[in-house]
Amino acid sequence: MSSNQEQESNKMLKVLDFCYEKAINGIPKFDSAQEMADDYLSKNNGSVEDAIKSLVRYQNAKAITSGFITGLGGLITLPVALPANMVSVLYVQLRMIAAIAHLKGYDLKSDQVKTFVFAALTGNSAMEILKSSGIFIGQKMMTNYINNKLSYEIIKKINQKVGFRLIAKGGTKAPIILTKAVPVLGGIVGGTSDGISTHLIAKTAQKIFI
Repeated sequence: MSSNQEQESNKMLKVLDFCYEKAINGIPKFDSAQEMADDYLSKNNGSVEDAIKSLVRYQNAKAITSGFITGLGGLITLPVALPANMVSVLYVQLRMIAAIAHLKGYDLKSDQVKTFVFAALTGNSAMEILKSSGIFIGQKMMTNYINNKLSYEIIKKINQKVGFRLIAKGGTKAPIILTKAVPVLGGIVGGTSDGISTHLIAKTAQKIFI
């Protein structure tokens, strides 16, 4: 990764950090990832799998309304310039992944968990990114990776690859997550990038957070 690529990746990571913090701590009018997950769990009689299915099926379409971006309001004070609509999608996607991780019993304030949430955001590319960083998918192995501390070097390596992958797919002004995450986003985000579907991201999250 060149020096310029690393700089661009770091810019994206600042945006992801910002959105993740809002996702797990909540913002006015919107539940945190934990609160949202617990609400879906209670509505599905305590079944984690049913709660996740319901979450994936409805939450993004429910959250992306005409008032959603307005609801973020002054909270969009990003460390780098990105349009508010893109930030809103990043926030929604990260909150969904974090909610899945919470439903699976993981600590969202853990650096390891945050890193794996970011990786899930890249969909099919997540497994390649993790494998190239020495992380191999398997039930016991993934649980150990997430619950036990990874070295700072490995966390940094994964995060930088995630940041670069998001930028490489769509450019700094149109990260990969954006235009087709869910059908309703078309009118909000615009553009024709294939993007990553919410369903694919959710399936990736479930593979990671076993």
